[in-house]
Amino acid sequence: MQTLNSLSPPSPSSQEKEQQLLQNPNPSSPSLSSQTEESDLLRNPNPSPSSVTPASRLWKPAAQRNLRNQWSKFLSHKDRWISASSNGRSHATSIVNSHLSQRYMPGMNLGVLSEMPDIRRRACQKLARQQELYRSNLLSSYKDTVGVVSDMISTSGSMRCFLKGAAGSPLVQFCSHPGDSKDTGDGGGVPVFSSLSIACFENLAQELAQMFVLELSLKRLLVVELLSISCEETPKGQTNRLSWADELYPGEFGDLSISELYSEETCEPLPPRINGWEFDNSMTGQSKHPPDREVLQVYLTAWLVEANVDTYRVDQIFSIVGEEMHVSLS
Repeated sequence: MQTLNSLSPPSPSSQEKEQQLLQNPNPSSPSLSSQTEESDLLRNPNPSPSSVTPASRLWKPAAQRNLRNQWSKFLSHKDRWISASSNGRSHATSIVNSHLSQRYMPGMNLGVLSEMPDIRRRACQKLARQQELYRSNLLSSYKDTVGVVSDMISTSGSMRCFLKGAAGSPLVQFCSHPGDSKDTGDGGGVPVFSSLSIACFENLAQELAQMFVLELSLKRLLVVELLSISCEETPKGQTNRLSWADELYPGEFGDLSISELYSEETCEPLPPRINGWEFDNSMTGQSKHPPDREVLQVYLTAWLVEANVDTYRVDQIFSIVGEEMHVSLS
């Protein structure tokens, strides 16, 4: 008669136990391959086929190249703004000096030149011709600043990198415009270099562009006033006075629309403002009397100061972006 112990399965030998431990040193825990699979599922609980496509692997290098190109353009736009603004102030100063010279010519002591016939009239005529040239140059510089700001707006909206063509194509290409409504162009919000995503780069670019948008509007107010200064030789009944609603050059309103500085409702440019404070609409109207010397000096100072452009913040943004991309933006 067999005992109860004889009916149980035979226990493994010591050699068999050793072989099992070599295959799985910790029998109570899953194998290494199962741990890896579980870790992958935690990181990506819903893995999709697109996560292993050539497009997903090549997106980051393409996005990095695009960002470097766009921020290099932005740096060029900033330099162009500095040049155009500097030229504009130079021409504005010349307008003011020419106007004041004409205004004070009748009572000016010309010394020995006062005995020359028609010297004052001839001098005023020459100053008037110079003033018209300076007016044209100032308008040209203003037009340059409008173009720069339009380019800033365009560049700030070109930070994303979209797939071009079919996702399954063996030839992967990227572009700045979406070909698929599901393609957000931001790589799913992942960091492009070290820590900043596409959205972060866009926010920094838009912050920069907004500074120059506001400054452009303020400069337009100064340009309207400076271009409205009449020459002493202007025929009676003729006036150079401009209003805020006037288009300063052909196509200006279209250019301002790009920067959202033109209102389709009022059919005129939006009132200028300093960041955090808006002008009253009446501020865009010009006085009936020519500004005196002190007021003209204030105009020139306001042009130079550029109250809406925080120079420290501009440099800080370019420094942040440069460090992130490992390039020098200065």
